[in-house]
Amino acid sequence: MASYRARPPARSFTTAPTLEEIEEIAGEALASIPEDFRRHTANVHIHVDDFPTEDVEKTMGLESPFDILGLYQGVSMAERSVDHVANDLDRIFLYRRPILDYWCETGEDLVHVVRHVLIHEIGHHFGLSDEDMDAIEAQAEARAGG
Repeated sequence: MASYRARPPARSFTTAPTLEEIEEIAGEALASIPEDFRRHTANVHIHVDDFPTEDVEKTMGLESPFDILGLYQGVSMAERSVDHVANDLDRIFLYRRPILDYWCETGEDLVHVVRHVLIHEIGHHFGLSDEDMDAIEAQAEARAGG
């Protein structure tokens, strides 16, 4: 049976969390997903930035840098062949300012928002559908107590 970490204590922020605090929340969220999935993310680098780069905005056709909460960059496991040679790191970017805007607009728990975005981007790493990602998120929520 897989082991899971307990949900971290509730956090309340009186000011906007820093990049480092969002990164810490993301690390805790990663620890809450099932080990069967988490072990396949060991080579995926999670990076937190305030906003996407201008190149990402242009490539994604964004009207505003607030239009994206996270992004997976890499070759999904579903697209890799046996002889796949990585030319670059697989990365998940979490965008702090758009996440904070979403958090403020919706009133959702910030830990939940970060976990949702992270799991969605991990799903892209696996080449999963949105339905698959929803199921993984539900498992993580249940295991984390939330």
